[in-house]
Amino acid sequence: MKKNLNKTIDKYNDEILGLGNELFRHPELGYKEFTTKRILVEFFKKHGITVNREYCITGFSVKIGNGEPYIGLIAEMDAIPTLNHPCANLEDQSAAHACGHSTQCVIMAAAFVALKECLSENMGTVELFFTPAEEYTDMQYREKLISEGLIKYPGGKVNMLVEHIFDDVDVCIHLHAMSESNYQYGINSSLAGFIYKKFVFKGKASHAAVLPHLGVNALNAFSLFMSAAAMLRETFKDEDMNRFHGRLIEGGETVNSIPEKVVYESYVRSFNSETLKELSSKYTRAAMYSAMALGAECEVIDRNGYLPFKPSRSLSEVVYKNMLDYVSDAEIIHDEKSVAAGDIGDLSCFKPTIQFGYGGIGGVIHGSSMYIKDPSMVYIKTAKIVASSVYDLLNNHDKIVEIKREFTPSMTYDEYIRYLG
Repeated sequence: MKKNLNKTIDKYNDEILGLGNELFRHPELGYKEFTTKRILVEFFKKHGITVNREYCITGFSVKIGNGEPYIGLIAEMDAIPTLNHPCANLEDQSAAHACGHSTQCVIMAAAFVALKECLSENMGTVELFFTPAEEYTDMQYREKLISEGLIKYPGGKVNMLVEHIFDDVDVCIHLHAMSESNYQYGINSSLAGFIYKKFVFKGKASHAAVLPHLGVNALNAFSLFMSAAAMLRETFKDEDMNRFHGRLIEGGETVNSIPEKVVYESYVRSFNSETLKELSSKYTRAAMYSAMALGAECEVIDRNGYLPFKPSRSLSEVVYKNMLDYVSDAEIIHDEKSVAAGDIGDLSCFKPTIQFGYGGIGGVIHGSSMYIKDPSMVYIKTAKIVASSVYDLLNNHDKIVEIKREFTPSMTYDEYIRYLG
């Protein structure tokens, strides 16, 4: 059967590579993935597959089979702002697929078509979820969507969880492009969690040359906070891999006036959920007292971002065995701790979930140099690994039972809603 799956993927080789090229050249930010959705829906229509359900503005799923086990596949649709990328969408904040999300869509679509053609209806259920808005960016637009009642939270999978989209799924398989390295694949990787923080420093404007003594400089208050923030870094525990970083989005109104308003948006990251809360409080306190020291004020707006991601090791075993059909163990990185974060972390609190890594990417992830270096490896080989892994799960109900038995949800639905605030 696996040979048939591989032959089917090979049969559509040119179409798969063409789909990859097309999606990579049509990047869109979260909740704006309308062209991406249209291209994918048209691809599935050619293969006799219709949309199963739609959610979260641009998200949708396709489904085959029926009964148990119920395998969920995850592909992210959105791009990220990336200045000077050759495929940047200049009409949408220079959005580009510099994180490789378009490749996820193609890999999963290719695997799904092969599974649809080769599996019998009564083997179980496979649902492929195309998820919007994983990148936690373009916040002004997302806040507008929230105010209009179109979404409840910035992250795509977070909204899907709240809407109970994943309730019927037994296990979830996700994957993500890796930075260029000596490794071809990665297994059992984990991710940090983060809290999004917006600092709004408020001073008082006056003429910068004639009346500086009548002003309160919000930019100076921010600068003092940056010094305090740097000093806090020496308190970080190495094992928690904590991070604090951000960008200035407002720095004053004109060079000829004392800056009255300065806005800085940032992430606090950590692998330790309790440490994450503590650091967030420390940075809030540092900002408010830095502002107070210079006669300014600071409003701090927090949003719980994404929770740390912990993989299901039992589920990883299935994918790892299929990786070995294509690469040696020396070409697979194990147990990597990445300080990156994703809303796959939230899903992993409720369902046995993995996010395995794949190479074939050139340049720098999230950078203008990122490109698809080895399309065959990225799209074809990885699709075969996914399809074979799903086949193994559908044919081994005992393995599904083992995976579910070893998994304990980290919170209830009600606790999650309270956490989100």
